[in-house]
Amino acid sequence: MMTDKPRNNLDIYDNVAANWWSDDIRWVRTLKNLVPARLAWFDRHIDWREKTVLDLGCAGGFMAEALSNKGANVTGIDPAAQAITAATARAKHMGQSIQYDIGVGEALPYPDDYFDAVVCVDVLEHVTDLTKVLAEVARVLKPGGIFLFDTINRNPVATLATITVAEDILRLLPKGTHDPAMFIKPRELRDALSKAGLVPGPQTGLGPRGINRRGDITFGQLPFKTVIYMGLARLPQDFK
Repeated sequence: MMTDKPRNNLDIYDNVAANWWSDDIRWVRTLKNLVPARLAWFDRHIDWREKTVLDLGCAGGFMAEALSNKGANVTGIDPAAQAITAATARAKHMGQSIQYDIGVGEALPYPDDYFDAVVCVDVLEHVTDLTKVLAEVARVLKPGGIFLFDTINRNPVATLATITVAEDILRLLPKGTHDPAMFIKPRELRDALSKAGLVPGPQTGLGPRGINRRGDITFGQLPFKTVIYMGLARLPQDFK
């Protein structure tokens, strides 16, 4: 008897680690194509030069490399060991001094007050314990530090777009990548950020804006947060 594939399947990142930087896998290219759109909005809120930055949930290193190229001192962490191996090899090949570690957001192996910024994209909707992750983000941020993120809204339209369309029809992501029950409404995330001691800031939408010559979707900022949304929060200067 056939059974449905498990949801929130994080094995997909290790499964393609050897080809992460090859551009041969369409869904991996989709993740890579999201980076410029995210940074176009994040860049408005921080000057990355000489900042100590954690890429939380870095996978094979697309965002970490982009941040390093902007002059940040980057550390990436992810539970996918083979993806971390691929990211480390890529950084060595490119001559970049990015530190990559294996670990989870619920228990970050870094000192208190260590990072100027934490970046967390395509991650919060996958974590085991959102409360613990945000508490750890607040702990490792320096007072006045910034948390920049994106995640997926929880509503029928988002489920249709990310599961039915992106996974099942267009195959932009492997089936089972997401569990719609783990999606997070913007108000819920604001409340969770506040409880962690972070001050929520602006949020905005993120989504498809066009098609490139390869036939892949390109992304950009959107005025609505129905499916994917980006946001930020800051740790108060007097938090600790």
